[in-house]
Amino acid sequence: MYVRRIVPNVQSEALEESSEFYSLLGFEEVMNLGWIMTLASTDNPAVQVSLMTSDKTAPVVPDMSIEVEDVDAAYATVRKRGMEIVHPLTDEEWGVRRFFVRDPNGLVVNVLSHS
Repeated sequence: MYVRRIVPNVQSEALEESSEFYSLLGFEEVMNLGWIMTLASTDNPAVQVSLMTSDKTAPVVPDMSIEVEDVDAAYATVRKRGMEIVHPLTDEEWGVRRFFVRDPNGLVVNVLSHS
């Protein structure tokens, strides 16, 4: 399975202050939907961190996001293995198809593909 990127998600009620902090480390805002803000390295745009107040459609803020080439294949694989699906496979209005799964450590992973 081809992984495109991995992004840590930080739950935060201080998006602007966090953005200012990470800008000191070479990050700039590349997406802001109000409830989620993604910052990327100015030198390497694939290096990212997302700050989230909450998740717009899911019951929890995921601990990390993993973008894969084929989210449907990933979903089929984790369901076949009987892993806990925290948020079902969903087409979101902001242009991603995603689901959340709990890893063996209890972390919630947002697995997604862009539409």
